[in-house]
Amino acid sequence: MQTEIINYILKNKEKHYRMAYSYVKNKEDALDIVQDTIVKALKYQDSLKNKAYLNTWFYKILINTCKTHLQKQNRYIDMENTYLESHEAPIYDHYQSFDLEEALDQLSYNEKTIILLRYFNDLELKEISATLGQNLSTVKSTLYRTLKKLKLLLEKE
Repeated sequence: MQTEIINYILKNKEKHYRMAYSYVKNKEDALDIVQDTIVKALKYQDSLKNKAYLNTWFYKILINTCKTHLQKQNRYIDMENTYLESHEAPIYDHYQSFDLEEALDQLSYNEKTIILLRYFNDLELKEISATLGQNLSTVKSTLYRTLKKLKLLLEKE
């Protein structure tokens, strides 16, 4: 099984990096997340019962690692922001350009994850459902609502 996992990782390393980067927006952090994910995947490879689910299983580890990283990072950012809030210059949102990346950042963690898995990593809805541990109907309805939300966000430009 370890050989299959290693081959899968080597074949999909760019996709995994892009997925991590889309969450953290930092090259070094994204590389660290992918590395941590690989270590966890190899350490817990016995939990993968069927190699047909390797893609879903790996993405679940990757997403959870991203989530953990963001939670840890938010603890530090919150403390820094208490000082920065009083010294910030005013932001004029209506003058700033608004692209897809910014629109994705406006979404909830779950909405963003579904969009990234579906459209940037080409996972089927069933795979997304299994990866996130959500009902297929929940994934479908969230995807539909999120696409409508993205459309509105992008039209504001």
